[in-house]
Amino acid sequence: MEFVFSEENLRKIENILKKYPVKKAAVMPVLYVAQEQNGWISTEVMREVARILEIPEEDVLGVATFYTMYHKKPAGKYHLQVCTNVSCMLRGGYAVYDAVKNKYGLKNGSVTDDGKYSLEEVECMGSCGTAPMIAINEDYFENLTPEQALAIIESMK
Repeated sequence: MEFVFSEENLRKIENILKKYPVKKAAVMPVLYVAQEQNGWISTEVMREVARILEIPEEDVLGVATFYTMYHKKPAGKYHLQVCTNVSCMLRGGYAVYDAVKNKYGLKNGSVTDDGKYSLEEVECMGSCGTAPMIAINEDYFENLTPEQALAIIESMK
């Protein structure tokens, strides 16, 4: 299945490219625009990003697979990312992760049958001083107990 950027997103990319001295430097924000449009970063998406930026597909693949912010498979409407790195782990990150996993019957990287929630255990998200934390799509929630995390998720209905 071919991926083509919308006209609106092509204009966004034009504006992004103006901020960088070379096209290759814009790979991260362009991938993000692609993910917003497609929902995830497929092989076809990476191919189109490489074409637009005039760089090898392998360069795009390297960035897309290195950063957890890029979804390599379809995610739920609410993508739940629970940090379990050192600070979060020590302050209850696994308790939050396990509560979410058990409540929604998810495994790491899976999506609920209705496509509403997906779960990902992630490394540091830069919230060490306010651990544990969960990101729901682009929103961070910090200093959480498992009960607070579940209440926040339930409020997303």
